[in-house]
Amino acid sequence: MNALEWITMILIIIGGLNWGLVGFFNFDLIKTIFGDMTIISRIVYALVGLSAVYALLNIPGMKKQEE
Repeated sequence: MNALEWITMILIIIGGLNWGLVGFFNFDLIKTIFGDMTIISRIVYALVGLSAVYALLNIPGMKKQEE
């Protein structure tokens, strides 16, 4: 995996863990760390979303690398 794919994977994991915390405990870690809809928290949310889109668009490429 290249650097972009590692960053994407880390951001997706952060997003997944945050959503798990929200779902199970009604606790938003990003909001707690960076504030409620501050510029920094919005950037983190946006990067997590872009990472998910990047990963989704690269699913066919991931399958080719396995072969």
